[in-house]
Amino acid sequence: MLIDKNLNTPLYIQLYENIRNLIEEDNFKEGEKLPSIRSLADKLDVNNITVVNAYKLLEQEGYVYSIKGSGTYVRKTGYNMDISYMEDGDIELMIGGVLPISKNSINFASVSPTPEIFPIEEFKQALIEVLNRDKGSAFVYPEINGYEPFRESITSFLHENYNMTVDKEQIQVISGGQQGIDIITKTLISQGDCIFVENPTYSGAIAAFQSRGAKIMGVPMLEDGLDLDTFYKYIKRYRPKFLYMMTNYQSPTTYSYSEEKKKKLIELSKKYNFYIIEDDFLTDLNYDNSKKTPLKSMDDLDQVIYIKSFSKIFMPGVRIGFMTVPQKLFKDIIRAKHTTDISSSGFLQRAFDLYLRKGYWKKHIETIKKVYTEKYNTMVEELDRLKKYDINFIKPNGGLSIWVKLPKEIDSIDLYNECVENNVALVPGKIFFIDDSIYSNYIRLSFGAVSNEEIVQGIKIVENYLRKKYNDDNNEYLPFV
Repeated sequence: MLIDKNLNTPLYIQLYENIRNLIEEDNFKEGEKLPSIRSLADKLDVNNITVVNAYKLLEQEGYVYSIKGSGTYVRKTGYNMDISYMEDGDIELMIGGVLPISKNSINFASVSPTPEIFPIEEFKQALIEVLNRDKGSAFVYPEINGYEPFRESITSFLHENYNMTVDKEQIQVISGGQQGIDIITKTLISQGDCIFVENPTYSGAIAAFQSRGAKIMGVPMLEDGLDLDTFYKYIKRYRPKFLYMMTNYQSPTTYSYSEEKKKKLIELSKKYNFYIIEDDFLTDLNYDNSKKTPLKSMDDLDQVIYIKSFSKIFMPGVRIGFMTVPQKLFKDIIRAKHTTDISSSGFLQRAFDLYLRKGYWKKHIETIKKVYTEKYNTMVEELDRLKKYDINFIKPNGGLSIWVKLPKEIDSIDLYNECVENNVALVPGKIFFIDDSIYSNYIRLSFGAVSNEEIVQGIKIVENYLRKKYNDDNNEYLPFV
């Protein structure tokens, strides 16, 4: 690796380009560890921060990934997703939000719906009506913060569904929930800032926060929300920039916050001056009579930045959602949105605006809740049968997943590999935890992308593995014949 200090090109860019070219020319193997920051800085006679910035840029471009406390590793482009065994690279892909799944698998890994329940006809009518009404205007750039009538529809949606009062001028339209997280990351995080997250949590958010050099602290999740004792100790010690959380049917645990904990979080955010990033895409999917509400609905202090993605329970390919933005952050958010993609699709915003105004969304939610309730009940029934193998889970009565604790003798990676061999895809629990470790005996089973028949078939494969392990571990009790 050569860099020229006489060039106008910044040193970290030169180093980035050097390493990128070496990776593209196959001078590094998949998963090969790059030199440590200190050793490479010494070798090249540059500041450590030069190497840090080069590695960060490589990670943002997908050429490398980092493992906390271990180092930086090469990730080749064009990664083969049809895999058989989970290796370190596969784990890092999952941590980054990429699920390596064979096309023929029974897919317990994805929370996305199957195309059979997409509301094709209703949305097609909205698209056609917008084209007939607006003609070429449907394809001009909308305002950076979003098509104004759509923002008006969103404020009505929030009030009608969650009793939430938000002015249309505080709405920022986004191209899906992940973009909302990325925009907040660009706006709020500086190198070394402390960020609090639930532990376990959504790995895609962690990847975004790490890309900006944040120090991430995980707060344990309990069945009614964050462990407030730990949270309070951390607040006083670390003074976070913000807390990232999911209030209802949290991913991956499926837990929902109690009203008392929601109120306490609002109070603490004001007292210690940190924002709360509330990521919501599942509040609407309750399968009993207990209606859930977002944390934002009780935020009278403008401390909660609420991200709502319509994609997951609508049609994943229609990247549409919004976020509510505190007034003092709005200019910075607008700037970050503009540098990300200028603005979200005006055509889709106009169509989804019409979709909401005509009441199609309510109809769609009613339809998919019936479908998902049946799948949820099937999954719970099948998992109840496996309790004889010492598995445990909480029934969330909503959401799109079940968080399963395996017996302590079972490692979720071993189970993952066994299932992959039998064309079943699931997500090992360790993917979601901030720390390494001890939490390897959890799995997340999602039912959004599978049929009832596939649920039964897939759980049988899980059971076969548990039965084998259970009998192996308890063979002193088996009869000798």
